[in-house]
Amino acid sequence: MTGRPDYTGVAVNHTRRLMAFTRGLRDGAIDATTRELVNVRVSQINGCAFCIDTHCKQARMAGETVARLMHLSAWHDSPLFTGRERAALAWAELLTHLPTGGIPDDAYGSAQEVFGDVGLVDLTYVVMAINSWNRASIAFRLVPGSKDEAYGLAPFDPQVSPSP
Repeated sequence: MTGRPDYTGVAVNHTRRLMAFTRGLRDGAIDATTRELVNVRVSQINGCAFCIDTHCKQARMAGETVARLMHLSAWHDSPLFTGRERAALAWAELLTHLPTGGIPDDAYGSAQEVFGDVGLVDLTYVVMAINSWNRASIAFRLVPGSKDEAYGLAPFDPQVSPSP
């Protein structure tokens, strides 16, 4: 079997449009910290090593702590997250594991109470975007760290973190 293509180079225009959509979310109602926590958590759920790597680096560059990133997979039991972050993570998990009958009214009501209409729509778009990136990166097995230079990210220091 031959290697899989780098989808970002094969579908340059589609990639640019999805990147523009994703960057546009920065101007929404969801703050950068919450957005990166959601990006990492959804990527953990989907098993996207490339996106976990990328968004952990982006989160660290934005000031996120290592402890909170380490606790993210167990956020339900961790005291390190705010009520708003918990609501965002719950909504992100629900949308990533879409229930057969749709989103329950109580879950919608809880999220809407925290975020309001605009915030909840913006959060939904954040979840949609990272799920899109996850699916493409998993399908084409994008290698973690392979886009660091293009994304302005520093590779992990092997003295601080194990190499991939």
